[in-house]
Amino acid sequence: MRALFLLSLSLLAVVSSAQDFDFFYFVQQWPGSYCDTKRSCCYPVTGKPDPIFTIHGLWPNYNDGTYPSNCDRQNDFDASEIEDLEKTMQKYWPTLACPSSDGEKFWGHEWDKHGTCAEKQLDQHSYFLSALNLYKKANILKALQDAGIDPDDRFYSVESIKQAIKRGVGFTPGLHCNTDGSRNHQILEVYLCVDTSGQEFIECPTFPRISCTGKVQFPSF
Repeated sequence: MRALFLLSLSLLAVVSSAQDFDFFYFVQQWPGSYCDTKRSCCYPVTGKPDPIFTIHGLWPNYNDGTYPSNCDRQNDFDASEIEDLEKTMQKYWPTLACPSSDGEKFWGHEWDKHGTCAEKQLDQHSYFLSALNLYKKANILKALQDAGIDPDDRFYSVESIKQAIKRGVGFTPGLHCNTDGSRNHQILEVYLCVDTSGQEFIECPTFPRISCTGKVQFPSF
């Protein structure tokens, strides 16, 4: 009986973790920065991605800044579930990891680590479709270019980048920067927050503890 009770508690914990989060981070990545600082950058089998921000993930988070992960190891990624989305995802959610691939390994990682923690709200197909729909609502590159901020290897203030994205999208972004081999700080990722339905942007309750201050480079791709 004791063993059965402990098993029940364990299963309950798994179910709870799969349902319990406060908001999503919707994360877009600039491929120029990724490939400028990653020796292991490889273009996908479909070729070099377009010079646009691409999706990194849709990540459940808690208001205190922590996040759940790998919430249901029984609900593995199944590529057949998103077969109708594959071509769109290869364009807007490509992988840059080596070796080159069609993206399924990357998408599988995102589902297993993050998507399973929102499976009560979004099944696998809905999870990826929601991210694609959010992408259509948040054209980060257009927002920046409308403000005269271009991927031209020049440096721009972090504040001007944030203000441009807020004007274009309507919500305050978080920025994640990296450093290239010349010690230049570069804009790598943009974080926007989304409600628990995965449908609507909201103001972020918190941002990741990531350093991105002063002026940063917007590298070409």
